[in-house]
Amino acid sequence: MARVPAFQAGHAGSIPVTRSLSQPGRRPLRFAPYHQLDGIPNVVVDGSPTDGTVLTLSHWPGTPTPAGLERDLSVQMALAYLDSWDLHGSAEVVSNNHFDQDGLTSAFAFVDPDGAAVRSQFLTEVGAAGDFATTEDRAAARVSMTIAAFADKDRTPLESPDEDYETWCATLYQELLGRLPELCEHPERFRNLWAAEDATLDASQAAIATGGVLIEEIPALDLAVVTVPDDAPTAGGHRFASQWTMGLHPIAINNATSMLSLLTIRGATCEFAYRYESWVQYRSRRPRPRVDLGPLAEQLTADETSGVHWVADRVSGLTPTLHTAGSEQSSLPADHVRGRLIDHLTSSSPAFDPYPA
Repeated sequence: MARVPAFQAGHAGSIPVTRSLSQPGRRPLRFAPYHQLDGIPNVVVDGSPTDGTVLTLSHWPGTPTPAGLERDLSVQMALAYLDSWDLHGSAEVVSNNHFDQDGLTSAFAFVDPDGAAVRSQFLTEVGAAGDFATTEDRAAARVSMTIAAFADKDRTPLESPDEDYETWCATLYQELLGRLPELCEHPERFRNLWAAEDATLDASQAAIATGGVLIEEIPALDLAVVTVPDDAPTAGGHRFASQWTMGLHPIAINNATSMLSLLTIRGATCEFAYRYESWVQYRSRRPRPRVDLGPLAEQLTADETSGVHWVADRVSGLTPTLHTAGSEQSSLPADHVRGRLIDHLTSSSPAFDPYPA
């Protein structure tokens, strides 16, 4: 199985690795918590605009993006903006309504534009590892793992993880914007936060490379069928900031296929998931539109002979899945689930569109 790049050339690839350090007029902004903006002129990265927002650089659904700055990742937009730095007027603060790797690296481009300029390619890799679970740069993957550990209230080395989300989000930005250069330059100093997950990534990649994990691609449906042996890794890995996915490490899977929806078969367990790329305004290519999985869940539940229930996340979720309820084991053969899924994806109308009309 050929490996695919973490992002398409012409988007991340159009951002040079280095820039001049003292571009005239490129005055840094300061970070301000989103819930404390109170209508002052602000720049929002990787989230939704609010009162006082004069510039939004975000790949979120429906958010406006200045012409010429459209990219797959919000951090790519922020890095591209360094070359102009002319659309935020009197705004002196940058903010975001949530914390994750793409948001952190995007905000860093505004609070330390010179520091971001010389690390542009690496910061893009960190953003891709966090948002899309794709990167060929192991150091960037480890930085993404470290950021996720800081954000995880059960693993964070920071104090006061019991704060409400708005306050905790602000704390993470205030702490990690200052630490990001060290994270990027010396990820080995944070080995205790990424070593265990990194080992799972190694084991997952090995399982794919040796052919133990089989990946069949159906390009017409933007679908990969991933068949996983029982002895494959189960510990999983981070998604975004503090979320976690069990099974194979998601970076290993997503690096191995460009398909943006996945049917994973492991023994008697089948789960379908849409990747995050189909939620954002992805620019390298247009993902196949998502369809509502609810009717398929009802159909599979009706097919069951043992009373098992199938459930579907709402189609507008970040990475919606179709799966059996709780720990219930389906009585249906994997080929039956696969067939029903293919029929549903083929015949259903689009149910989610992230792009502005």
